[in-house]
Amino acid sequence: MLNRTSLVILFSALLFSACDSGHKPLDTPTSGTITIAADESFEAIAQAEVNTFNGLYKYATITPQFVSEQECFKRLMNDSVRLIITTRTLAVEESIYFDRQKLHPRATKIAYDALAIIVNKENPDTLFRYDELKEIFSGKVNTWAQRKPNSTLGEIHIVFDNAGSGNVRMIREKMLGNAEAPLPSNCFAAKTNPEVIDYVNTHKDALGIIGVSWVSDGDDTVLKGFLNKIKVAAVAPAVNMKGAGEYYLPFQAYIAQGVYPLIREVFVVSREARTGLGTGFASFIASDKGQRIILKSGMVPATMPIRLINIKSE
Repeated sequence: MLNRTSLVILFSALLFSACDSGHKPLDTPTSGTITIAADESFEAIAQAEVNTFNGLYKYATITPQFVSEQECFKRLMNDSVRLIITTRTLAVEESIYFDRQKLHPRATKIAYDALAIIVNKENPDTLFRYDELKEIFSGKVNTWAQRKPNSTLGEIHIVFDNAGSGNVRMIREKMLGNAEAPLPSNCFAAKTNPEVIDYVNTHKDALGIIGVSWVSDGDDTVLKGFLNKIKVAAVAPAVNMKGAGEYYLPFQAYIAQGVYPLIREVFVVSREARTGLGTGFASFIASDKGQRIILKSGMVPATMPIRLINIKSE
């Protein structure tokens, strides 16, 4: 028969067990399960970061979703993801929304990226001045013959990855001066960066816009295959821009020096109000290991110093 002390101990144990069974363990910076979203333009690099993080921390499971930039922010705001990877921070209206929710998302710059202008393998026109690109994206120039009178190509068919992507927004801002400005009728959106590459590969008169990481990692057999399908064009900055007077390909060195004219920043934006798995993943990307993955991808790390070496051929 149980005495009074035994009953007290048993009751306390049952009470603790009942409370504990209803408690869902919180994730930590290196354990738990979360879903994140990334601009589809960064699918290759984001997947590499996730794979490495999940491999290092066996109790952590991060599942990425690759969507448009607009959709990334939509999912961050409706709390379906805690963290996004994109090329901008919060807009004013988004900041106001989070302020009302008493949340203060943190943005961490992780890389410098660039847009690459790509053309068909058989297109000899691979040099563009920045001002010429403005004329193309504004619709003032819409045929290849307007650029080179002896061209046998027809209308310039401009292809983007997604109507709501960061690629489209950047072109509108840089070339048209407004993120909401309409693009000419000879522009259309595919669904993904690989689909842009495939379209340019099969259409001689196409001009595509993709994230540079899709054609920069020569060690990745998939990405190397993309590079074999198309040609990457060189761009000369405008007269009032750094590096004016020369044509530059979107190489890491030119991105780091700031002379390639289609450079952009990449951010991790987290809505976590505490130090959870999202915070741990953001810290990992900004750490030495995470930044080395970015360096290998063809982008320029934002939090790790890099050394530029000038190699002169004899």
